Amino acid sequence: MVGLFLAGLVTHGGLQGWWVAPVLSRLDEWPLFFSSLLLSTFNDNASITFLASMVPTMMESPTLQQAIVAGAITGGGLTVIANAPNPAGQVLLARFFKEGISPIRLFLGALPPTLVAVACFRLL
Repeated sequence: MVGLFLAGLVTHGGLQGWWVAPVLSRLDEWPLFFSSLLLSTFNDNASITFLASMVPTMMESPTLQQAIVAGAITGGGLTVIANAPNPAGQVLLARFFKEGISPIRLFLGALPPTLVAVACFRLL
């Protein structure tokens, strides 16, 4: 399954370069970090970093590379739908939560550690 995901990422991601490169090449370090963080709450981290690797200026700047990867890693904890084990885990654990599993409560629970990770990646 992972192999099929990565094959699809390379196949379909390569077709996205026409709009990804102009958008990402306009962003500096901080906006790039927060854009990556926001996008990785809805998409898989691998797709964010792969699309960023298609931008020529990204490959020339270690600072921008660090910003995109740090943002993708940091925002990954805020998502439930981007990775297959998360919905499967919800199905398995739902019986232990009487009120059900709330996406809003999951988001709010993940927010404090995400803010700590933002502080670690951006301020240290």
